[in-house]
Amino acid sequence: MILVGADAPTAAVGDISGDYAIDPAHSRLGFAARHAMVTKVRGAFTEFSGTAHVDVADPGRSWVSIAIVTNSIATGQQQRDDHLRSGDFFDSEQHPEITFASTSVDRDGDVWTVTGDLTIKGVARSVSVPFRYVGSAKDPYGNVRVGFEGEVSINRKDWGLTWNAALETGGVLVSDRVALEFDVSAIKDA
Repeated sequence: MILVGADAPTAAVGDISGDYAIDPAHSRLGFAARHAMVTKVRGAFTEFSGTAHVDVADPGRSWVSIAIVTNSIATGQQQRDDHLRSGDFFDSEQHPEITFASTSVDRDGDVWTVTGDLTIKGVARSVSVPFRYVGSAKDPYGNVRVGFEGEVSINRKDWGLTWNAALETGGVLVSDRVALEFDVSAIKDA
């Protein structure tokens, strides 16, 4: 999705092949879940790291690895964040990290589909995330950057995130479906 009125993406390099580190200061690993069946609550993890290898000539040789600090969850509301860190949800004391390790990468034009094992609370399940290549740029410090955006919907119960409350009017307080949202800026290794 390109933002209306946003500047057009750039293309500083023709071949983006190489090794990269995700720049957490300019990336967002977020999520959205329906609350009380009427609105979406959005949040993000503020502490994470990741590396990737991009091979344009042979996308199947590409890979991604990400580690997210579970305790860094932030939705803008402290009570909700504390509940999400508790045993009802992420149990961040017992499970301090969420990880993703790719098992395959496919490419179709500007769409790179990254399939891998998403591990939450010790449960690993395969997830395929379509990422759209946004562009490349050279920043003022001489770094080559690439940008990718992706989104996938998962069922949180598949990872043992089962807490919920029934609503008097029908439905539940927290949707089972959660959209995972990725806006990634990665810096090429020198």
